[in-house]
Amino acid sequence: MHFRPLAKAQQLLHLTAAVLGALVANQTDSTLLLANDRLTAAVNKSTGVIDYLYLDGQDLLGGSTNAVVTPGGATGNGVSGIGPYLDCHCTPEGAYTPGSQNAVFLLYQGIDSSNVSYGGISMSDVYAPTGQVLEQYWFLRDGETGLHTFSRFAYHNETNPSSGVFQELRTLFRPSTPLWTHLITNSEIYAPLPVPDPAAGNTADAYTVQDATWYIGNRTDDPYVEAFSDYFTKYTFSAAYRDQKVHGMFADGTYSDDGSVFGSWLVMNTKDTYFGGPTWSDLVVDGIVYNYILSNHHGNQAPNITNGFDRTFGPSYYHFNRGESGTTWQTLRDEALAFASPDWNSRFYDDIAHLIPNYVPTWGRGSWKAKIKVPKGGKHPVAILSLLGVDFQDNSRDTEAYQYWADIDPRTGDVQIDRVKAGTYRLTVYASGTFGDYIQEGIVITAGETTLSGIFTWTPESSGKELWRMGTPDKSGGEWLHGDHPDPDHPLHPPEYRIYFGAYDYLEDFPDGVKFHVGQSDEAKDFNYIHWSVFGGYANSLRPVQVEGDGNINNWTITFDVEEEDLGGTSEATFTIQLAGAKAASGNTDVYNASQRYSNIPYNVVINEHALETWTIP
Repeated sequence: MHFRPLAKAQQLLHLTAAVLGALVANQTDSTLLLANDRLTAAVNKSTGVIDYLYLDGQDLLGGSTNAVVTPGGATGNGVSGIGPYLDCHCTPEGAYTPGSQNAVFLLYQGIDSSNVSYGGISMSDVYAPTGQVLEQYWFLRDGETGLHTFSRFAYHNETNPSSGVFQELRTLFRPSTPLWTHLITNSEIYAPLPVPDPAAGNTADAYTVQDATWYIGNRTDDPYVEAFSDYFTKYTFSAAYRDQKVHGMFADGTYSDDGSVFGSWLVMNTKDTYFGGPTWSDLVVDGIVYNYILSNHHGNQAPNITNGFDRTFGPSYYHFNRGESGTTWQTLRDEALAFASPDWNSRFYDDIAHLIPNYVPTWGRGSWKAKIKVPKGGKHPVAILSLLGVDFQDNSRDTEAYQYWADIDPRTGDVQIDRVKAGTYRLTVYASGTFGDYIQEGIVITAGETTLSGIFTWTPESSGKELWRMGTPDKSGGEWLHGDHPDPDHPLHPPEYRIYFGAYDYLEDFPDGVKFHVGQSDEAKDFNYIHWSVFGGYANSLRPVQVEGDGNINNWTITFDVEEEDLGGTSEATFTIQLAGAKAASGNTDVYNASQRYSNIPYNVVINEHALETWTIP
């Protein structure tokens, strides 16, 4: 085992400990420790967080430091050099990090059904003003270099049955050490870490342009600026959860003790206890490795905290690995990627199910198979099992709802989802390039069995013969100007939509407004990815004075040609508009508030000088 000469670690080593194989689990009055021959982790009883984490003798966290907490900042308490740990925005006062207020800690140890030793720690904190319970679980197995984590929230309060919206729940690996040098969202989105990192509280040569967003383009020799962008924000590295499996940070060896490289990864080996389905989008890394369990970012729907709420989220797996000098981050990430499956370590999770409230073991799960005939032209189809009778994006309405999805084989239409909690689900299918969704209620999953649903035929939405189409119905706006197009000015070519919006000046791009002729104009150049009502003003650092324009901002003109034979015998046509997203004053609540001028957005469309009925977007 590898230890550093910290007093508390030395105290733990000299305790009489139960040693099962090479796995140690023990505690003192101040600390609980898990260790195998490579990884050592210790939870501080006074704070409820891991503040000591070593892999092969290398400190992965650094010392505990405090930073000024800023709106939109990275953490509720401003402390770095800790993690993985749990925090939330779930109390009447707002942000809260459990573990320091008379928390109860338990230490576990045993041998699982694979004859592998394991140890575990749990932290249980009761927030006294409301009685809500927050719990965090960490488990370490012999032979592994990562921590299996579960997070629980419970609210049982008949006197005050509602405690508002559950705005945020997350676990964080938040180091203070300079060891870590690169951010990795996935195989395509990655960058050197800014030096210094403004998200960590050091804003030297950085100025704020929006909440948690900084301009750092005036820095010289900053590897992030040279390779990726003049702007830095945690939002740049966010990800949709559909295909997200592994994200984290890489240490290239510059600051390690012996030149070795290291990786710190959040492996999303299960996703059924999150909410929002495959379109859920959230923060993943910015100098912190996040596991965002709940939030209201990016239009996500957060649940309400009501009497009876009791849910355990997970498992998720924080994996730490090491390579020889010169090993690439891709190699270390690939190692972690091998664990990103619900089947991985499922036997171990069954073995510890009695320790984890609400966890559904294998014997409470079944499988589902079907064949789905996707309309011609539908690409990247996905099948989703979610809360009965509700759009999958709104499944947080039921705090006991689980969710599952899988890609449909584009050639055969076959789809299979395993390890589904027994129950009754709604099936939703969507595909890029196809209007609408396919929905089938009442998919029954029985524990220990495979449900064979047979063949489903999806007929796409249609209002008749299609005369023309702009864009792609795929729940995004990536095809338009400044959408999902590579930045031409930086070697890593990040998609332009990931960069701070103020970097693109709409009035310079379209001084005369948008005028698009179907069949001749270029979607990637002649149609903007955002339809502004006004431009500039709040949060636009390059154009701080709002411009209302003379009709060239909010009025967009689309023209098209139609062959006479296409209109033969026709007196009526349907014009369809789909929005990838809309921002209103109501935020994610979709609830009208008379005090907020734009809780509802009036969207007006005029065709051939004929005004259509106003589309009111909540």
